[in-house]
Amino acid sequence: MEVGSLVRVRRGKFVPAVMHADLVTAARLGGRLDCVSLLRNLGVFVLDSGPLHIQIDPVASRVPERSPGVVAHWKPTTEARESLVTEIIEALIQAVRCQDPRSAIAMLDSAMHLGLLDERDLAEVFARLPRRHRVLRGLLDRRCESGPESLVRLILRALGCAFDVQVRIPGVGRVDFVVDGWLIIECDSEEFHSGWAAQKRDRRRDAAAATLGYTTVRLLAEDVMWSRDHVTRQLRQILEHGRRGTCVPNS
Repeated sequence: MEVGSLVRVRRGKFVPAVMHADLVTAARLGGRLDCVSLLRNLGVFVLDSGPLHIQIDPVASRVPERSPGVVAHWKPTTEARESLVTEIIEALIQAVRCQDPRSAIAMLDSAMHLGLLDERDLAEVFARLPRRHRVLRGLLDRRCESGPESLVRLILRALGCAFDVQVRIPGVGRVDFVVDGWLIIECDSEEFHSGWAAQKRDRRRDAAAATLGYTTVRLLAEDVMWSRDHVTRQLRQILEHGRRGTCVPNS
């Protein structure tokens, strides 16, 4: 029921009619937006869209029945009772526990890159996580500007090659990765690389890099996210071919 600019979500509880649908659902269910759902709404990279995650106070009573598309985390929060979201540190901790390690690393990289998480916050996150998760901290890199970049970085690390992130090359510009001194890897997504203008820019950059002795490989973000094994095999073969050759960038 709508009353002016308000929507009744539960008996005696109203929220603004313009509120995001995820917040409205969380309120209807007697909880707060939490975990990957809250982070996704803040612009943080989350690999799997998945179900809606909400936090519910352990002592809550008469909580409405939830659909199978909702995950409830029964835990306390430091947020005020009327808040419809959990505190971001709490959401990050829960999201690390709800995801596989590589997804959690990409998420934390994204939160750091966006400025939502500083070193002090990061220390708190890992101090409150179970010990088994603490190895992830040494694998984080705030320089990665997108989730797919973080995932490619983990693939390159697993392949054991030498690489650097966000490298500026004179005459070319900044590239996502330079691997073994000769291979440029760019992670392309539809958001930033669609349209003829973007394609012309990318082709000119690739040609400029080639004149310096670099080879450029453009990976599709969707392949990086959902076809990891295929991308890993491709990169392994590319690197093996390069190591057998004599391709060295011009100085």
